[in-house]
Amino acid sequence: MNLAYRQTVQVSLRYLLALLRQPAFVVITLIQPLIWLLLFGALFKAVTQIPGFTGKSYIDYLTPGVVVMLAVSSAGWTGMAFIEDINSGVMDRLLVTPAWRGAFNLGSVAQSMLSVVIQTLLIVLLAWALGAHYENGIGGVLVLLLVAALLAAIFASFSNGLGVLTGQRETLIGAVSSLLLPLTFLSSALMQTSLAPAWIGTVAKFNPVDWAATAARNATTESFDWGVVAGRVGLLAALTVLAAWFATRAFGVYQRSL
Repeated sequence: MNLAYRQTVQVSLRYLLALLRQPAFVVITLIQPLIWLLLFGALFKAVTQIPGFTGKSYIDYLTPGVVVMLAVSSAGWTGMAFIEDINSGVMDRLLVTPAWRGAFNLGSVAQSMLSVVIQTLLIVLLAWALGAHYENGIGGVLVLLLVAALLAAIFASFSNGLGVLTGQRETLIGAVSSLLLPLTFLSSALMQTSLAPAWIGTVAKFNPVDWAATAARNATTESFDWGVVAGRVGLLAALTVLAAWFATRAFGVYQRSL
């Protein structure tokens, strides 16, 4: 276990250093969610006047939604690093070592989770400056960070697995691009599902983005419900394990194809 931990840390540091060598990409990933917050906050702020909308302020409602959008969009590109490793031959050299295959995925996922948590903290601060309220204080914000990290882990593992299995940037770009908007709009990230067509509410029950948005929103608003939060976090944790298993298995499939 200690060896697996050290291997995971080493992989995580490798990808973290690679990320820091791309300052333009870091800046863009930090600015993008801030633009979402300002843009959607201004565009949809009047929805609080719609009969049936339960929130007092749209910025309060939107902030968790932007956080989950950030987690999906940021973590979704994690597999690009593995594709580069495959194309450069680094992956082939790594796979002939006795290193634990799970460390390759978990190290990459840890880097993605750290990036998303830092971005989430910036969103929390900006939203607060724009008038957002965190009714449950630090505890609610910590739950928000946990939810963002879990969702990032899910999509980072999915991205890693897909990247290793296909080895093609175009496939990964197409998959992430085609998933982001449908998963967002088929959830409560931007609008209450009770105000949307009934079929959207039904689909949202099986959507991890909605699980994350619901848990995060419950944790940061007056309607804090531990049962709802714990249930959604449990679902996200289970899916995190499943996604990590998928990514780890992908290395075996790739190695057998050589």
